Amino acid sequence: MKHRYLPMTEQDQKEMLNVIGVSNVDELFSDIPEKVRFKGNYNIKPAKSESALLKELTQLSKQNANSDEYASFLGAGVYDHYKPVIVDHVISRSEFYTAYTPYQPEISQGELQAIFEFQTMIAELTGMDLANSSMYDGGTALAEAGMLAAAHTRRKKLLVSGAVHPVSHDVVKTYALGQSIEVVNVPLKDGVTDLDALKELIDADTAAVMVQYPNFYGQVENVQAIADLIHDAKGLCIVSSNPLALGILTPPGKMGADITVGDAQPFGIPESFGGPHCGYFAVTKKLMRKVPGRLIGETIDDEGRRGYVLTLQAREQHIRREKATSNICSNQALNALAASVAMTALGKKGVQEIATQNILKTHYAKETFEKAGFTVAYKGAHFNEIVVKCNTSVSTINKGLFEKGIIGGFDLGKVDAALENHALIAVTEQRTKEEIDALVQEMGALHA
Repeated sequence: MKHRYLPMTEQDQKEMLNVIGVSNVDELFSDIPEKVRFKGNYNIKPAKSESALLKELTQLSKQNANSDEYASFLGAGVYDHYKPVIVDHVISRSEFYTAYTPYQPEISQGELQAIFEFQTMIAELTGMDLANSSMYDGGTALAEAGMLAAAHTRRKKLLVSGAVHPVSHDVVKTYALGQSIEVVNVPLKDGVTDLDALKELIDADTAAVMVQYPNFYGQVENVQAIADLIHDAKGLCIVSSNPLALGILTPPGKMGADITVGDAQPFGIPESFGGPHCGYFAVTKKLMRKVPGRLIGETIDDEGRRGYVLTLQAREQHIRREKATSNICSNQALNALAASVAMTALGKKGVQEIATQNILKTHYAKETFEKAGFTVAYKGAHFNEIVVKCNTSVSTINKGLFEKGIIGGFDLGKVDAALENHALIAVTEQRTKEEIDALVQEMGALHA
């Protein structure tokens, strides 16, 4: 067989064509007019042998910069965190690695239990009553939360904090366009949501306020105050949160959040150049029948043995299409499993310790930058990230850093003209004192 991943032989092809009464493959396209058929050659390289192809792809992959070989201070939603070795071992097991959709609970108990554990841990971290089985990523989870709020309140306006991740903000606007929902940006004050401006913007048509905690700039928002304002107007409070930060920060559910969403990437999921990752979606009990995606429930069989099933499926389009809560009825089960394994391996104390290290190391970086003459924007409480003002373009600085084996921070000028020459520096538990010192030193030389 010439191609081990293309198992169909010439004899297989001949037999299939005979069954459908066709003499050759070209006859399958006979309904397509000759004049519109493509008859040229594709602009692709000639086929190579497997060994030659592997060699070429390996050489190409070595051109990538990664956080194993470079000290990475790039965050902005995707982070270099410690991943317990056991994560890859568990998710590589065939029963998990190949599983897709657990429609038949009698043969999917392992997968269903794994998802149930993910739901349980997310609910505990966020302080919410329940969580779903995961979503595609944090951005789509936030957008789905906005659509749920609009449907639940029957209102047509979403107020989105200007400190919500700009990509997530764009996803919300894309979803809202199809539902004729107005999306209003809430201005900031000192790097966090301006509460006075928010109070003025809330009206009788406001379905929800959407805020990020910690926000895009690493600042810790006053979720309780925001929740109180929107609840007074009978709207919902939606919080997008870094789940690792919740190892030390007060959970949104304890401060009045109605929906808490986010991306589980900090737990055991590699950066992977931006994905795939794993969104989570947690709510209060009053909203459980409107949650998008799947919910796994624990039950007992007729012999009293514990078992797991898909529950409340009437929310899904595969059951009641015209009344579906969302177009998403799938999940990121494998990445959710990775997050579950990581959280289990770390335990409550481990998650708290890593979150604490993120705070302490970020504070050390802040103090070191300031001692070196940099201005660090925003003085409030922060987690994981700080905004550093530079005298020259961030792109120029990052090119210089890269030559020294350092991946620099995110160029905020790309998303906000007012933050031209400002870098968003992410400092996780992975960064050492020596790496932080080297970053400040090299940036100082390029910044001068």
